Amino acid sequence: MTTITFDKVSRWYGNVVAVNDVSMEIGPGVTGLLGPNGAGKSTIIALMAGFLAPSAGTVHLDGAPAWRNTEIFRQIGLVPEREVAFGYLTGRQFVQANAELHGLADPGAACERALDVVEMSDAAARRIGTYSKGMRQRVKLASALVHDPGVLLLDEPFNGVDPRQRMHLMSLLTLFGTEGRTVLFSSHILEEVEQVARHVEVVVSGRHAASGDFGAIRRLMTDRPNRYVVHTSDDRALAAALIGEQSVVGVVLRRGGGLEVEVGDFGSFAVALPRLARDLGVRLIEVSPTDESLESVFAYLVSS
Repeated sequence: MTTITFDKVSRWYGNVVAVNDVSMEIGPGVTGLLGPNGAGKSTIIALMAGFLAPSAGTVHLDGAPAWRNTEIFRQIGLVPEREVAFGYLTGRQFVQANAELHGLADPGAACERALDVVEMSDAAARRIGTYSKGMRQRVKLASALVHDPGVLLLDEPFNGVDPRQRMHLMSLLTLFGTEGRTVLFSSHILEEVEQVARHVEVVVSGRHAASGDFGAIRRLMTDRPNRYVVHTSDDRALAAALIGEQSVVGVVLRRGGGLEVEVGDFGSFAVALPRLARDLGVRLIEVSPTDESLESVFAYLVSS
């Protein structure tokens, strides 16, 4: 169980600030690192991996500094966004070379285990230069897994991967998280992140914009009305009563049944809704938010 801690970390290149005063803690499980292109995601991953020195602040892995500490490389598996440059090697040669660099007791066996996990054993004898984009992503992941690290850092792992391979990668990341590994992957593809990682860290223009469960983040956006769909045993009666509540901005009856309710004060609405339903003798069948999706949260954070 490994934790990565950023404490007021900044990184700049000359006059360009890539990461600005970022503090976050990444623990076991799967975390999505979200942000538009140029937001600083790759820089954050490089800082976590110990490949970049922070210009200010500190990066620690279970209390040990990440920078100039080669011991952390035993705990970290890194899947970079950039393409594998060793196209003349076979997949097996590439993964086994990493096993040997780690000084593993049986690098051949470790290589085969890692290739099997990512389902690349059948293609392992082919040169990497002949692989598809998805195959190259998987062989990079095998190389990162070969020493059985407790931390996995993946930079845009779904980029350019076909749907079948994407589903396989998503299932692998979910598995690694349930095993207790600390998994962090960067992405701007919101649909995949929403399926794999409920916990997100959002960076915008090098700054840390939000952290946590994206539904909880949405509910903290008090300057933006929340929207809910409510299904009841008597939609019209409840709609008429809700109009009079100060916490409710608007109510619309849906054609297919149910109400769309726009709420200005979530706390007051959460108290008022069951009270009104009880007083009217109306049964609440379903109450669900319509704008707690990751896409909704992300669009708000990027535009604000």
